[in-house]
Amino acid sequence: MIWRAFAVATLAVAAGCSAPVPAAAPQPSVEQGREQCNAEPAQQLVGQKLSSVLVEEARKASGAKSARVLRPGQAVTMEFNPARVNVEVNRSEVVTAIRCG
Repeated sequence: MIWRAFAVATLAVAAGCSAPVPAAAPQPSVEQGREQCNAEPAQQLVGQKLSSVLVEEARKASGAKSARVLRPGQAVTMEFNPARVNVEVNRSEVVTAIRCG
């Protein structure tokens, strides 16, 4: 009898500790009027030396809302963001690729 009361109390405490599942963040879409990335127009920047001006040029040319620089061996998040352009560089800080995401 005591064990049954203990088991019920344990289950009640465990149920009270569970966190609610967060709602998924809304993704940008064309219908919402947010910028969508198109990396094709920014490909002319591949092979150039990295600079803050170049990153901004890549962002504007691609129509992206944001930009990030990806360096060799750098840890990055894996979520896909359709309104972001990624500027990939090599160890010499030369742009090797421009992709959306």
